[in-house]
Amino acid sequence: MTAKAMTAKTILLTGATSGIGLALFEQYVSRGDKVIACGRDEAKLARLAPRAYKTCQFDLNSPDEIKAAMQSLSLDNVLAQVNIVILNAGNCRYIDDAKQFDGQLFQDIITTNLTALGWLLQGALPKLRSGSQLVFVSSSATILPFPRSQAYGASKAGIDYLANSLRLDLLKEGIDVTLVHPGFVKTPLTDKNDFNMPFLITSEQAATAIIAGVDKRKRYLHFPKRLTLLLKLFSLLPASLWQKIITLK
Repeated sequence: MTAKAMTAKTILLTGATSGIGLALFEQYVSRGDKVIACGRDEAKLARLAPRAYKTCQFDLNSPDEIKAAMQSLSLDNVLAQVNIVILNAGNCRYIDDAKQFDGQLFQDIITTNLTALGWLLQGALPKLRSGSQLVFVSSSATILPFPRSQAYGASKAGIDYLANSLRLDLLKEGIDVTLVHPGFVKTPLTDKNDFNMPFLITSEQAATAIIAGVDKRKRYLHFPKRLTLLLKLFSLLPASLWQKIITLK
């Protein structure tokens, strides 16, 4: 057995069919890791199946589908093999008129991006062994509020708290937690944005940064730093000043 085979990881990856998730899938598989590719689109999953260790289809908005998928992976003894869980899947939609607040849109985004994680964790966490790793892909949008991002930002802020709180409770279990704050990444989701996205990077660049940080078992990753450090600097300024900067058109 080669050294590479001995160190191969088994990775449960949500949102594996597009964007950052697809780039993660490609890079992990190319280096010899075994990826359980999770997604909603059956046709896209079918295209990954020949190279995936296993595919798993479910809709993040359906707790029953998530629970059934996790139970299936558990019965097949697949979850017990997992070294890394990467919770990457999500959606982004904007509230264009805050005065006419869209409650349904808000609920949909919170459900997809945050509530679904509870069902995924319920299924996966009991099977994770000491030495495993949980990775939450959040957003640099939580560093500083952005216009129109009430739903998306709130869901990602919830992920931040979830990850940081779980880290405390899982310490005694020997399970590490990594929180990821990407900046603007070119994906099918961001292709819909109608505003300037400074320091835009590719999905492949994002995946490379995530894998490098996860390999080092870092608690917190943020990139590209020319954006995230700028946002952190803005957050230290008086509110009246950074609000003017961030709402400039």
